[in-house]
Amino acid sequence: MRRRRADESSDQEIVELAALADGSLTPERRAALEAQVAASPELADLLAEQERGLAFARSAAGEVEAPERLRARISTSRRARRRAGPRRLVIISAAATAALAVSFGLAVFYSGSSGPSFRAALAPTELAPEAAGGATLTKTSSGWRIKIDVTGLPRLDGGRFYEAWLRNPAGVLVPIGTFNEGRKVTLWAGVSPKSYTTLTVTRERADGNQASSGQKVLVGTVDTSG
Repeated sequence: MRRRRADESSDQEIVELAALADGSLTPERRAALEAQVAASPELADLLAEQERGLAFARSAAGEVEAPERLRARISTSRRARRRAGPRRLVIISAAATAALAVSFGLAVFYSGSSGPSFRAALAPTELAPEAAGGATLTKTSSGWRIKIDVTGLPRLDGGRFYEAWLRNPAGVLVPIGTFNEGRKVTLWAGVSPKSYTTLTVTRERADGNQASSGQKVLVGTVDTSG
């Protein structure tokens, strides 16, 4: 029986420490628990652990767009938590944190999941006759991931760089990223290569002008037939 009572006391301490960490502990209990923490390295470690977990959950909530149904469940849990007492608040908070962790994993999965994938062979121009390579364009929930792998392009530094573009038949250019050398480059586009079918790479300089220099070193057409 003594062992069981000690375990129950420890559980209660953890519940109260979690409430102290997230600010939900009642004022009359806060002062007494803070004094206990100050006098006990073990309690101080437990409080620090609760605070780290809370900080991680808040950081993940701010950075990850969870699926709509999971975000609704978390919001419902928070409303219920505000209506409950301190002990129930901590228990629901833990459940909400678990749901958040699941949503974090799902969001990563969704953003990394693949849809249609197209290829483009990149041919050199007179400005870089030794260059050659290709690009793979894959649809994801975040946009079109474009992986370029080319050889024969000298590295550009000192304010000079390469920039990749997608162009539609009307001649509208959309920038999709910059890089210094062409091996295993990953870029992103918010427009579909089904409409913007021409992929070009130009030489640029950091001069404040955001328009294309027109100095093309690679040109290719996206093959959307597959």
